[in-house]
Amino acid sequence: MWATNFWLTDRFSETTRVRTELRLALYTGNIMSELQRTSVVPLLLARDPALANALESGDYSKTSATLISAKQDVAAASIRLLDASGRTVASTNRHLIGTSYSTAPFFVEGLRSRETIFTATTRETGGTEFNYSRALVADGRVVGVIVVEAELAKFERAWAGISDAVAVTDSEGRIILTTEPKWRGLTMGEALARRDAPTAIQRALQATADWANDAPDAYLRGQAVMRTETRIPFRGWRMTAFTSYESVRERVNAVLALEIMGFAILLALAFYWLSRRARVQSARYRRESAELRALNARLSREIAERERVQKDLAVAEQTLAQSSKLAALGEMSAAVSHELNQPLAAMKTYLAGARLLLQRNRSEEALSSFQRIDDLIERMGAITRQLKSYARKGGEAFEPVDLRAAISSALAMMEPQLKARTVRITRTMTREQVMVLADRIRLEQVIINLLRNALDATKAVADPQIELILAAGETAVLSVRDNGPGLSDLEKLFEPFWTTKKPGEGTGLGLAISSSIVSDFGGRLTAHNAEGGGAVFEMQLPLLSEAKLKTAPGGAEAAE
Repeated sequence: MWATNFWLTDRFSETTRVRTELRLALYTGNIMSELQRTSVVPLLLARDPALANALESGDYSKTSATLISAKQDVAAASIRLLDASGRTVASTNRHLIGTSYSTAPFFVEGLRSRETIFTATTRETGGTEFNYSRALVADGRVVGVIVVEAELAKFERAWAGISDAVAVTDSEGRIILTTEPKWRGLTMGEALARRDAPTAIQRALQATADWANDAPDAYLRGQAVMRTETRIPFRGWRMTAFTSYESVRERVNAVLALEIMGFAILLALAFYWLSRRARVQSARYRRESAELRALNARLSREIAERERVQKDLAVAEQTLAQSSKLAALGEMSAAVSHELNQPLAAMKTYLAGARLLLQRNRSEEALSSFQRIDDLIERMGAITRQLKSYARKGGEAFEPVDLRAAISSALAMMEPQLKARTVRITRTMTREQVMVLADRIRLEQVIINLLRNALDATKAVADPQIELILAAGETAVLSVRDNGPGLSDLEKLFEPFWTTKKPGEGTGLGLAISSSIVSDFGGRLTAHNAEGGGAVFEMQLPLLSEAKLKTAPGGAEAAE
């Protein structure tokens, strides 16, 4: 049905369009015939000596009768005789005698030219006048203008009974002749846009019609129409006709009705065959119903078994959650053990030194060692409070910290380990302060972890070297480089409990904790192998601007 509708609609639409084109050719011939016939009348009347004598003498008693007789002979709409001032002195419509047309285009252009002039003027009452005018000359001077109006309005009345709508446009695109009175004086686009808003029912019917036909060229009185246009060989005029799809639909629907009837017969046969098939299937379904009841019983047993398994799974999940809690506690214990090993080793060294100093009666130097031991005890307390930052984000004691001072403090903390071995440490730092917003204790903890890793990496090296480089650009960057064997597995480097050390020498938490601390400070900790050998750890932290330094807690003291 869709293919038939498409093919027949296209074929019948083309037939209707050809018929409309033939009708437009006939309309165009009628208009040209009327214009050509009327264009000769001003030339004949301009040569009439009676009209010229009347204009010279001023005697117009018989002039109007002459014009009325000429109008009947040529079937013109009207004929007017104007004197040199533009006043109507004779007319086929006696009500117009005395009317002045001094500014009318047909009068002004008629005076200027010695040829027949065509003008189309819009009437005040609506519609368009199509006038041929020509100057009357006597003794070499213009004595008046003869104006003959072409009878084109009669075509509008004739077209209205044949086509849905017909319109003639001039060279500017304005409608000058039309079967639709509301279109006069408008462009074609403006005329087609002036239609009443459709109701919901009209929109539904219109959508149905648009689906059944080709895309309409326009809408006329709420109906889709096809548009046919032709050229009139006169001053750039064009004629447009609009034809509805009703005749097309009637012819197409007749064929579609036959198709629908055929489909209905086929459907009846199909329903009969399906009913026979349904009876056969009904017997088969009765046999299958018994099997379905047995299957439902098995499904009930499986559902009960699944519920039991889900209960066991819930118990297993609770056990797994408890195991996860115990693993977290083990991780925290390992972290505390790792972080407290460094201060305890330093305290042991300071106590041994203080014992020797007291034996040698150098009490003042021994007091200095005890003061360092006291600082280490405070540091151990701070570490136990801050280690939980690995398990959750934290850091409420942030303050402006000079990275140079933090590096010096970390080196002082590592002094006993550094004296125990021969290691060359090179520091490269800027002279200006490098201020960051961080927790001083935790920041020193990260630097100590990096130094300790570097020391461990250079144990088997003949000439161990550690280089610390502090640079300040868009961010503060601290690089710790060693000349050890380098890093073997960069992907697992910052994972908890992963280490390359022997059992008992390391927990694998140092770099993981350091990375978490640097992330809390808004920075990042990275590592890579150096080109000449060894490993390089880089700690990047955001710099603290001067404005933030003044508003930060303890900012003024830190700046001083």
